[in-house]
Amino acid sequence: MTDVKKIAVIGGDGIGPEVVAEAIKVMKKTEELFGYQFEFEHGLFGGIAIDEKGTPLPQETLDLCKGADAVLLGAVGGPKWDNNPKELRPETGLLGIRKALGLFSNIRPANVFDCLKDASTLKPEVLEGTDLIVVRELTGGIYFGEKFRREGAQGEEAVDTCVYNVTEVERIVRQAFDIARTRRKKLASVDKANVLETSRLWREVVNRIAPEYPDVELEHVLVDNCAMQLLRRPASFDVIVTENMFGDILSDEAAMLTGSIGMLSSASLGEGAFGLYEPVHGSAPDIAGQGISNPIATILSVALMYRLTFGYHEAADAIERAVKEVLDAGHRTGDIAVDKSKAIGTVAMGDLIVNAIRK
Repeated sequence: MTDVKKIAVIGGDGIGPEVVAEAIKVMKKTEELFGYQFEFEHGLFGGIAIDEKGTPLPQETLDLCKGADAVLLGAVGGPKWDNNPKELRPETGLLGIRKALGLFSNIRPANVFDCLKDASTLKPEVLEGTDLIVVRELTGGIYFGEKFRREGAQGEEAVDTCVYNVTEVERIVRQAFDIARTRRKKLASVDKANVLETSRLWREVVNRIAPEYPDVELEHVLVDNCAMQLLRRPASFDVIVTENMFGDILSDEAAMLTGSIGMLSSASLGEGAFGLYEPVHGSAPDIAGQGISNPIATILSVALMYRLTFGYHEAADAIERAVKEVLDAGHRTGDIAVDKSKAIGTVAMGDLIVNAIRK
């Protein structure tokens, strides 16, 4: 008998519930085709949770996630909550759920579909062969360091502290080496070791671990140079591993290589198989409720969930093939359409992908 996998479903804010609905349709289609069984339970998170529960991360939602095999998240945030105090901001909920669930790494693939090269601002010949993954450390660094303000000689000062320890660096670097081993066996470790002490520690740890992976080619790249090379030679990168803030910036840059941030999936992982899966894009409140958002990033996040958490590789392949087939046939949502008058809506794109999934 097939194990029932529990999925915590968090639609979130803006277009989040719309794109998550299409992803669930895809999961239900794979249940029919491959004999999987999923149990979906919904929870509030982000801005909607602030409005209804008075906190971005209600305890019942956290308990729901802890009891699940995986989490499917839409998107959170929006200008409605931008002026809230820190503890009542959707982003605070994101940091909190990552810490509470032990999610220390963020996996962001950036794969350029041949049929979408024209959607990118880069020349097609520069994009040729681009297929990379950014592995971002998620729970350390400047985002989680001590923050305070004080009076200085020139008036008020603000301080953000960047801290990393050896254990935090080791676990993310080993994960990146392991991922590189399953791909083209190339790893670029990105730091700012010419300036930052945390980066010097980072590089020391990487160099100590590297001999354990003699089959993986290691390259050290300074973060500013990496930002440049992602635009100059994106296809030369396979797996990029870096600290929290650098990864936040570089993964968004890599996202735009594909032509639209609406195309990119992501996974947040901890120890073991559990993961939280979400599109890279935000809640896009300006188009929420219009039925025009692109569900592909969320659907591809399901494929990532199948690979990394459940080991359902056949179904993951089927989803990715279906997405490619639909795109190759010329179907586009507005964010990736050259001719906006021919763009299709969220539900139509979801239906096309569902109908294209086959063994």
